[in-house]
This record gives sequence, structure tokens and C-alpha cells, in this order.
Amino acid sequence: MKNDTLEANGALTPAHQADAHHADDEFPTLYERKDQYAGEATDVIARRVRDILVTLGEDADREGLVKTPERVARAYQFLTHGYAMDPRAILESALFDEDYSEMILVKDIEVYSLCEHHMLPFFGKAHVAYIPNGKIVGLSKIPRVVDVFARRLQVQERLTLQVRDAIQDVLKPLGVAVVIEAQHLCMMMRGAEKQNSWTTTSAMSGEFMRESTRAEFMRLIRPRA
Repeated sequence: MKNDTLEANGALTPAHQADAHHADDEFPTLYERKDQYAGEATDVIARRVRDILVTLGEDADREGLVKTPERVARAYQFLTHGYAMDPRAILESALFDEDYSEMILVKDIEVYSLCEHHMLPFFGKAHVAYIPNGKIVGLSKIPRVVDVFARRLQVQERLTLQVRDAIQDVLKPLGVAVVIEAQHLCMMMRGAEKQNSWTTTSAMSGEFMRESTRAEFMRLIRPRA
């Protein structure tokens, strides 16, 4: 399997680039970034943020803070927009029949999420691989699925499982592997205050439960020298 493994960093292979771009045109609402926010939600969140500022002893009407409640309201809506996105629809928008049965790996996918316990960010990178079973997916859809689940209130363990399960359910591959490495501000700037700590989580299925396949995947995601 070593010689036939396909690696990528979010880029589409030339053979499917045109098809995947066409799929993007057909399904723009599945993952198109739109800086549009629900007016009612913005107003409600902004009022609560203003109350928090006042409770903390701040002057919510001073120049530097007067627009902060609305900014925070919009920021939280953007940072949690994954709730409104459908990972199945994203994957199904770019499925292709292909007689390829070796490992496909997309690694070093940037991850930004919010810890659900303190609503502080955690961030790092995800590595996602699968072994096709007659179907492949446009490579850009894998990072998009990571974003769907990351842009929610999360714990890293559940995020890892959700990415694996979404790909397994839609593609029905021979196996899926996901590893996420992240730093958590809730542990870095408060609490334990360990600024150099990293958390690694993994989720495997199918062929990746075999020691040899898992070992190849882990070797391929090592940092480049």
C-alpha cells in the first residue's frame, strides 16, 4: 500500500478538479461562507454580552466597548455556523465512481473550534484518511466536513468521532482514520495553565483497525523533516 497512497493537503487531484468545481457550483449553499447573521439572534446575544460587561464592572458605553456586544454576537454566530450545515449533503455533492482501493490521506487540515465547557478556543490540525470501496470524494470536501463539526461547541473527542462517522456513513469505505492534534486555551490561559501541552485524539474504523494499516497511517502523518 505504501507506493499507492495518495496524500493531499486539501488540494484536488487534476483528474477530478473540474468535476468537483462543478459540484461546488451546483451546491453553493452547502458550504459557502456568508457573513450574514440573524437579526433577532444578534440582538439577543448582544444584550446578554452587554449585561456580562456591566457585571464584570466595565462601562459598556465607553468608546472601546460600545460596539463590542454586537461584534461578539456576530463572532459567535460565525464560530458556530456548523450547526446549520449538513455534512452528508457536502460529501454527497462530490462523490465519484473510481476503481481505487488504496489509502487516501488529507493531512494538516487546520482546525478551529470552541470548547463547550468554557467557550474558549481550541485549535490545531486534523489528519483524515480513508480506503475507498468503489467511491471517492472530492478532496476539498474532507476539510469542509471537518469544519462543519469544528464550527460548533465541541469537545475534541466527539469532534474526532463525528468526522470519522460522517465519512464512514456516506462513502461506505473499507475504513476511515482520523487524528486531531490541538491546543486548548481553556487549559493554557486558565486552569492548569500549561502553555505547551497538546491533546491528541484518534478514531479508526474498518481496515484501520489492522495494526499494519494503522501503522502506515501514523507514519504518513508524522511531521515532515
